[in-house]
Amino acid sequence: MHPIHFDLLLTSEGWRRDVTVAVAGGRVSALVPGRSPGAPSHRIGVPGLPNLHSHAFQRGMAGLTETRGAGPDSFWSWRDVMYRFALAMTPDDVEAVASELYVEMLEAGFTRVGEFHYLHHAPDGHPYDDVAEMGTRIAAAAGTAGIGLTLLPVFYARAGFDGAPAGGGQRRFACDLDRYAALLAGSERAIAGLDGANLGVAPHSLRAAAPGELGAVAAMAGGRPVHIHVAEQVKEVEDCMAQRGARPVAWLLDHAPVDAHWCLIHATHMTDAECAALAARGAVAGLCPVTEANLGDGIFDAPRFRDAGGRFGVGSDSNVAIDAAGELRQLEYSQRLARRARNVLAPPGGSTGEALFTAALAGGAAALGQAGAGLAAGAPADIVSLDADHPALAGHGPATVLDAWVFGAGTALVDAVWTRGIQQVAGGRHRHRDVVRRRFAASMARLAG
Repeated sequence: MHPIHFDLLLTSEGWRRDVTVAVAGGRVSALVPGRSPGAPSHRIGVPGLPNLHSHAFQRGMAGLTETRGAGPDSFWSWRDVMYRFALAMTPDDVEAVASELYVEMLEAGFTRVGEFHYLHHAPDGHPYDDVAEMGTRIAAAAGTAGIGLTLLPVFYARAGFDGAPAGGGQRRFACDLDRYAALLAGSERAIAGLDGANLGVAPHSLRAAAPGELGAVAAMAGGRPVHIHVAEQVKEVEDCMAQRGARPVAWLLDHAPVDAHWCLIHATHMTDAECAALAARGAVAGLCPVTEANLGDGIFDAPRFRDAGGRFGVGSDSNVAIDAAGELRQLEYSQRLARRARNVLAPPGGSTGEALFTAALAGGAAALGQAGAGLAAGAPADIVSLDADHPALAGHGPATVLDAWVFGAGTALVDAVWTRGIQQVAGGRHRHRDVVRRRFAASMARLAG
């Protein structure tokens, strides 16, 4: 872990010129003016962006659900295809697909991932000899790629709000509370050797966890991150109202200890009152703009949540496309389409790209249990170098660099990436890209056969 010099660096206190990042133990030990002896020099550096919500195995499905069925397609028809794909995967497949995904995330500018992991069991629904076998494969993939990992084992017990047991296509996900406790303990062991990795809990959704089960899983968190899908679909809102007499976010806030440790994934369909109440609790809204657009979920009301003091981060969710800048771009563009306006999420006179990036950096770090966000002494040395020679950056200075990345070039601008001070990407290519890609291709050939 060597010092790294940047001509221009986005720190937690703003842009700085001619600065060296000193690294010790995987963290920034100091930001030193000038170029330290022996430090390699790069032109433009920014903090790595957290990806707060991923289902790794779904990267293998990208492009397989874009053919229209006999009738109207929706999230629910997509889910049927996802179940069939999930039932075919072996542990080797999961590790191969996750490794490829995490390599792609690093090449796109994501440096940490929240893996919302629910593909637990063998295809017949029985646990593997090691109940956390699949979580161990996720940890191995993160280790191969070198990406930071927050592993979020999922509790999934119910088929819907009526409380019917999970079954059928959900059999690889389903747990009772005792098995989930064992999964959590096994997951702790799985990440023990990964530098900087941590663990959280993830009740899948209100429809997949009965009220008592939700409370029990939340109690297992012990101050660690708690992630849950909520209010993603209109049908989900309608079913929750019919079965529990309240909208999902309102019900959750009334019946669970939601606080700053919680991340509510999607939270797309909220009333003004729900939006204000969620912001007041300090929870993070986990937005997945590309997936939400792909699935036709709806549009999160980001300005209303921001104006209420709410925090948000972004995730790649179904992993249909991997692009850190692209998630931010889709978030802003969805707001522009909904309001027929431009630069919706920027402050007056401010950069939209920088406003999106800094908000997602802080919200994502909080959701994944990271202490501090951005580049400052004590923060993880997770850094992305942007290619200053790319045409998209010609003529740009600090005021518009992030606009050029988010709205102009996306992944093509990512030149080098470090996680915890170790360089994983150089010249836009991950150091293990070729071997990881061969393994991924072999798994996909088998799954398609």
